[in-house]
Amino acid sequence: MPSAFLSSLSCSLLLLTLAPQAQAQDSAPILPYRPSVASPAQLPVPGQLEFEAGGLLSKTDDTRRASLPYTFKLAFTPEWGLLLQGEGVVRARDATGRRETGAGDTTFVLKRAFELDSATALGLELGWKLPTAKDSIGSGKSDVSLNGIFSRDLGAVHMDANVNATRLGASDPVSGRVQTGWAASFSTPVSARWGATAEVSGTRLRGAPATAQLLLAATYSPTPRLAIDVGMARGLTAASPDWSLFSGLVVPLGKLW
Repeated sequence: MPSAFLSSLSCSLLLLTLAPQAQAQDSAPILPYRPSVASPAQLPVPGQLEFEAGGLLSKTDDTRRASLPYTFKLAFTPEWGLLLQGEGVVRARDATGRRETGAGDTTFVLKRAFELDSATALGLELGWKLPTAKDSIGSGKSDVSLNGIFSRDLGAVHMDANVNATRLGASDPVSGRVQTGWAASFSTPVSARWGATAEVSGTRLRGAPATAQLLLAATYSPTPRLAIDVGMARGLTAASPDWSLFSGLVVPLGKLW
């Protein structure tokens, strides 16, 4: 499992070699959605294709899971955009020691941003998860989600608050089919290149224990066109993962128009 996490860092280093090339194409800054669970209401610069990639390693009781999450982001206008999200590779080990490896599920997200003023924005995301992972890694069913976003600059602190609902394609007979979730993320610059993020988030499903976690992360941006993050999350309830470690980066792939 640690080897999968290390391989993700190797991929990140490889992408770093592409960053100067992408930088030369255009000077528009990127808009990272990593490393928090919550999404900002704002969209990237229209026409600029951005790529986010990283590694995630988590432990829940005697189970382990390592994955390489990714996101492609493209805004058509300042108000409308599309996201393609998924996990390139997943390696999971259950409590019995059985191991599974394969690609993860894939999610398409249509996003609408509402800029209220220079410090405040609202957002709405409609997501559709496709069961591209095998059943031993994913749920084997499609999910549909709706996420509401409130973003605001509070002085030097940027806040993103999310409230969402997901209709699960696969559910236990004794539990509900609609899972609700929430997240509140706070980020602030620490210096010209360093920043810090703190976030609390959780989910609730009728008939199942609630989950909650605390996330802490540091970000490093050597240029406005590159962001690198590293951090960890700690479960706050018995049903949450015990801990998670993650690292990744955000780069522009090019200006399409």
